[in-house]
Parts: sequence; C-alpha cells; structure tokens
Amino acid sequence: MTFTSPADVSLLADDVETDLRASVRKAIDKHAPPERVNGVYDGSDDVTAPLWSAFTELGLPGLLVPESLGGAGASAREAAAVLEELGRAAAPSPFLTSSVVATTVLVALGDTEILPTLASGEQTAALLVGPPVGLPADVLLVPEGNALYAVRGAAVSPVSSLDMTRPLADVDLDGAERTLVSDDASAAIDAALLMGAGLLAAEQVGVARWSLETTIAYLKERRQFGRIVGGFQALKHRLADLYAEVEQADAAARYAAATLASGDADAPIAVHVAAAFCSEVAVHAAEEAIQLHGGLGMTWEHPAHLHLKRAKADALLLGSAEAHRAALAVLVDLPAPS
Repeated sequence: MTFTSPADVSLLADDVETDLRASVRKAIDKHAPPERVNGVYDGSDDVTAPLWSAFTELGLPGLLVPESLGGAGASAREAAAVLEELGRAAAPSPFLTSSVVATTVLVALGDTEILPTLASGEQTAALLVGPPVGLPADVLLVPEGNALYAVRGAAVSPVSSLDMTRPLADVDLDGAERTLVSDDASAAIDAALLMGAGLLAAEQVGVARWSLETTIAYLKERRQFGRIVGGFQALKHRLADLYAEVEQADAAARYAAATLASGDADAPIAVHVAAAFCSEVAVHAAEEAIQLHGGLGMTWEHPAHLHLKRAKADALLLGSAEAHRAALAVLVDLPAPS
C-alpha cells in the first residue's frame, strides 16, 4: 500500500485514505457494535481485544512506525482517518495512546527496541504525563526531568472514568523495571503531545459527525402531531447550524493533520485551533443528539450516551479548549487578558 506523501497538504481525501477508512469502519462494525460497547459499562469488555486484533491484521498499530522497523511509514493523515472512525463508534482502543502519542515519542528519539513490538500489535505503550494514565499499556514511557524511561511491571489501580471505553488508572512505579530511552526527550514529548492533540481533533469530528447524521436520520422518521418532526422549521435551523459547525470542525481537523504530516511550521497553530474548536463542537453535537432524540436519547440502549461521554472525556484528555486557546494566543502574539 502506498501512502500519502508528507508534502501533500490537500484537505481532500485520496483513494488510500478512503480505502483505509472503509477497512477500519468494517472492522469496527464487526467487533464494536453499540450493544457490545455498552457492555463495557457493565464490566464486560469483549470489544477491546477483538478490535485490536482486527486492527493488527490491518497493520494499524504500526501506521506511524517506519517501514524499517516493521511499520507502514504512513503519516498523520492516515492516523487521523482511523481516529475519526473510532470517534464515530466511540469504540475502545489504545490506538491514540499507543499508536500515535507513544509511537511519535519513540520515533522522534530513534528507538529501535520498543517500536517493532508496537508496530506488530504485540505490545502497547502509553506516555505517562500525569495521573491517571490511559490504559491498556504494556510499556509506560515515564518522563523524569529531561529523561524518558520505559517502565514495565508497574502496579496499576483502575479508577472510575466518565468514558469507560477509555479506562484510566493510577500507577505505582516503585519496584518496576525501568530502562533509559533517552536523557534528552523534552522535544520529542512535546512533539508527541502536539501530534496527539491534533489527531484527537479528528476523533472529535467523528463523534460530532455521528451525532449529526444519526439525529438527522431519526428526525426524518419521528412523527409528532401527525407530522415528521424534521419538518419543523425550528429544528431545521438547529440542524443547519450544527451541520455548519461539524463541517468547520472537519476542515480544521484535516488541516491540522495535513500540517503535522508535512512538518509544516504552521502545525502548532493549526493543532491548537483544531483542538479548541473540535472539542466544543463534539460536545455540542452529542448534547444535541440526546436532546433531539427525546426520551429515546436518554435510554441506556441508545448509543447517544456513549458519544457524549467520549466527547466530554476527549475535551479534557490532552488539554481543555481554554488551554489550547491560551497556547494559541502565545503563538500568534495576542495580548494577555487584562
């Protein structure tokens, strides 16, 4: 498979991205339908492992790993396509934490020991940037000062999470095996967090688009007072406004992924814009989905609650919208508020 050239900054999907998206959606539809994802909240996770196995067969864990280390040598654009599909399904997967953030750190540091195991899907990794940490993870990448250590065998204590499809845990590193990865990892960690925030925006677009499309489909069928609910002018205006928001978010996320893929100097600005905007659009779209589905949207069986929880959790995962706006203000030399 030939992937997009890093120099290509077009926002339009090419054939490779389209085919990749279709393959990912097929795997998610098979292994992570809403009723099985719902089971995660009842303590029965029969989704994560089968879906990760399917992703491994597609070569997705190694999407950003160089070909010389067993990966696909793809770019942020392809990874963004995967995350958008994960957002559409609110599906549990370590793809963001392991295949994007942790992988980006290790690639930047020139690692050749851990990356092959991540590319094969044999192991997963997570960057420990503060308690609690996202799971699952076989290897924790732990910053200490400017250094970065790979830690195995840490004691893990799961904690409650609003989005149980992205489980969290407190970690005790005492007595765990650790190996120095680099004594100068600060720049690599910053690059990985920027990549993570930029591609998380794609997942948020997936959440928002599912919410919009599902709501439109429902309102085309739901009748009230003898009329199709979607025919009411007030609802048409709300959906039109939401459609505009989702399309704007999609453009922002695609541009962020394109600049990350090409190494464009505009990447930090593009990422902070996308992260701030897409975060709020995802929450708004998910809230609208629940409200416009009426009583159905409040039921446990309907997947709207899964998408609202994912949107709310994503809004804090790699920085709040306010934090990204503050970072953006510094980059574009806006004056501090008085």
